[in-house]
Amino acid sequence: MDQSVEKKIKDAIWVAKSLFQRGKATGSVANLSFLHEGKMYVTATGTCFGNLKHEEFAVLDMDGRQYGDIKPSKEWPLHLSVYKAKPNAGAVLHVHSTYSVLWSCLPGLNESDCMPDHTPYLKMKLGTVGLIPYEQPGSQELFTVFEKRVNASDGWLLSHHGPVVPGKSIMEAFFALEELEESAHIAWELRKVKVNTE
Repeated sequence: MDQSVEKKIKDAIWVAKSLFQRGKATGSVANLSFLHEGKMYVTATGTCFGNLKHEEFAVLDMDGRQYGDIKPSKEWPLHLSVYKAKPNAGAVLHVHSTYSVLWSCLPGLNESDCMPDHTPYLKMKLGTVGLIPYEQPGSQELFTVFEKRVNASDGWLLSHHGPVVPGKSIMEAFFALEELEESAHIAWELRKVKVNTE
């Protein structure tokens, strides 16, 4: 049975606060969304994960039309692209977590699966991680290139920008994002060891 919208909002606020408190989301640049009864609930523009409130969710339909006066994050088209491409997705998280961003800046990454799976958990929790070429955050160019590549992977790193991770629920998206950031941290540390021994 589908959760109530109140439970989904409560979970989303918990996830946002947890990410903020542990430095995996900063300032007002992160955003998240979830689906409920055919509508997309997305954090409002300018909101901070550290003090996200129940009333700070904009509501859009699956064509991007807005309900009410709350303005959504400017990156809501990324979320909508995920939902249209991934029928099992019920939530999407986008942050600028440090090690995922660091890894996305490296040259020569495999664009269809850019994150090494040094432990088995990344593939178990998320799957493949595509690299999306850099375009300015919030730009139509970013939304266009993301939409073209969204079907090629299970999660994504926006180059020089940060991860976009789906899940069946906001908690599943959170678990997958945690695993992606941990995998990026491990990969970065192992890369430093390799560079220092060469």
